[in-house]
Amino acid sequence: MIANSSWTWSTTSNAGASLEEAPNSFHSNQALCYISSMTYTPRVFNLPVLEGISEKQIKVHLALYEGYVKHVNLIMGMSQMYGKTDDEGGKYSLAEFRRRFGFEFDGMRMHEYYFEQFEGEKGGSPDSVLAKAAAEKYGSGEEFLAHVRQVAATRGIGWVVVYADPVGKTIHTVFVGDHEFGQLSGLPVLLALDLWEHAYMVDYVPADKKNYIDAFFANLNWSVVEKRFDEAMKISAA
Repeated sequence: MIANSSWTWSTTSNAGASLEEAPNSFHSNQALCYISSMTYTPRVFNLPVLEGISEKQIKVHLALYEGYVKHVNLIMGMSQMYGKTDDEGGKYSLAEFRRRFGFEFDGMRMHEYYFEQFEGEKGGSPDSVLAKAAAEKYGSGEEFLAHVRQVAATRGIGWVVVYADPVGKTIHTVFVGDHEFGQLSGLPVLLALDLWEHAYMVDYVPADKKNYIDAFFANLNWSVVEKRFDEAMKISAA
């Protein structure tokens, strides 16, 4: 077994599994085969006391994140069980698992981007490579931040995502309504601002979303965002 803080890979035999716990189609096709399964575990974030975002709000939000992790593992497990089924119902179920996987996986990963932005001592440099890229595109660091806030004011639920484009050597700020749709293909995430109500409704009503956005930026560790940009640029130069 190989494991790290967020995933585990194991190879186990299904020969000893209870047949009552598996679909009938699974009995005939995979009862004695080996199943290689990778499972994710929720990450533990070292979060300080946040300004304007309560501990209760964070607990509620982390519980939702853990739900995404749980369902990623559930779908992967069920997909393996139904993977060789000849049953029409099983095939239909497998197709639905595949459609649902992007929602659960992106929900898990986007929340990991979100929470790790609050870790560590707040930092950031006006002379960083990211600051220079932001100034080149938006005019200045202040105008870049103003643009992100403008995008965050978009009506409706979703995410504001700032991406690095290693090919174009620039950054892009977009509004993503559903995290499994509308992501910019292949671009590393630099900043992820969750604007679904679950991210702030313990502390703020929807009409006060601006106050939550203010709190987000008050707690954002820009050095995390800068490090993501540096790593994205290194990959492009390799």
